[in-house]
Amino acid sequence: MVVTNWAGNVSFRAAAFHQPASVPELQRLVAASPRVKALGLGHSFNPIADTTGDLVSLARLPKPVTIDAALRRVTVGAGVTYGELAARLDQAGYALANLASLPHISVAGAVATGTHGSGNSLGSLATAVAAIDLITASGDLVTLSRDHSGAQFAGAVVSLGALGIAVTVTLDIEPTYQVRQYVYENLPLAALDDHLDEVFASAYSVSLFTDWRAPVITQAWLKLRAGQGLARPPQRWLGARQADGPRHPLGLDPAWCTPQLGVPGPWHERLPHFRLDFTPSAGQELQSEYLIPRHRALEAIHAIEPIGDRIAPVLQVAEIRTVAADDLWLSPCYQRDTTAFHFTWIDDPAAVLPVLAVIEDQLAPLAPRPHWGKLFTMAPDVLASEYQRLPDFAGLLLSHDPSGKFRNAFLDAYLPAAPG
Repeated sequence: MVVTNWAGNVSFRAAAFHQPASVPELQRLVAASPRVKALGLGHSFNPIADTTGDLVSLARLPKPVTIDAALRRVTVGAGVTYGELAARLDQAGYALANLASLPHISVAGAVATGTHGSGNSLGSLATAVAAIDLITASGDLVTLSRDHSGAQFAGAVVSLGALGIAVTVTLDIEPTYQVRQYVYENLPLAALDDHLDEVFASAYSVSLFTDWRAPVITQAWLKLRAGQGLARPPQRWLGARQADGPRHPLGLDPAWCTPQLGVPGPWHERLPHFRLDFTPSAGQELQSEYLIPRHRALEAIHAIEPIGDRIAPVLQVAEIRTVAADDLWLSPCYQRDTTAFHFTWIDDPAAVLPVLAVIEDQLAPLAPRPHWGKLFTMAPDVLASEYQRLPDFAGLLLSHDPSGKFRNAFLDAYLPAAPG
């Protein structure tokens, strides 16, 4: 049986593939296995979830969604998707602060790799985590929490699956809210020279799309929370014009996207770009993302623009977003407000990888951190220089997984273990 990731560009080398139906069954499997990794939904683009041992899908595990109204928290099964969770939360009158552009991704996988949405004041999805129930190398089930695990909790949230297999995750929640979404077209790139901060402060969540073929932001998606901003935003804004109908970032059928034109609706039907009942591209793409200190975002734009002719032939669309700083050791937003430069590529690794090397060379002076679950070519020593807590994380690895049960070639390269 050949198991691949969502995009099909990674074929996993596992000796065996398992789909346990209960947590005790998974505990027994982990305890007996010399090497094991959890696959999640496979929405990654590099071998971060690969293993030569036992590959485990969490798809058949129970999917609890338990709300604690007093603490304003929800505990969910690791295999639950954000789309599934959001619908349950909204029904009960609650919400998450933010969502990624796709609601199809699993909670545990998104958290473990530092995945994010957009918003100046909004941290990555991992910043909502209050506790994780983890199966460790011995097969024991342990709980790590913000309330009781001390400073090491900040090292255990974005952990790349290196500490164990998460079976439940507890998240902070808040009362439900509504969002209005507007799209502006053809914002001149030059407008960002003097108005970049204004653009990203203009809404609760802002996404800028471009194809890097011309000096223009082809679409700017503004998501305003209820009570925020003007009742009717202007038709023209910094040289851009408000779209007269729904839009898709790639110019495809906008029916696949969440409602626009300022029609108010539930948070979970506006914060993602795409509807839960539609899977964009069906895997026909590759993805990369580089996260830059926010105060250097304009430098990054000026560094990328001159190589637009190299990027455009293999690009489907690029997106620029902002993320707030956090204190999670392996988060790409660790201790710095961030601007994220995302690239959705054509499904051709041989054509894309050389372009990544050019982008990384251009961004090198700006301290880029790649998204852990996407494609990059950055050397391990270069990446390590951007994570000052790597030695602390190596110690955490040694205490949780001394035999390296959850390690693989990717982790050996980028997260070398501390000596025993």
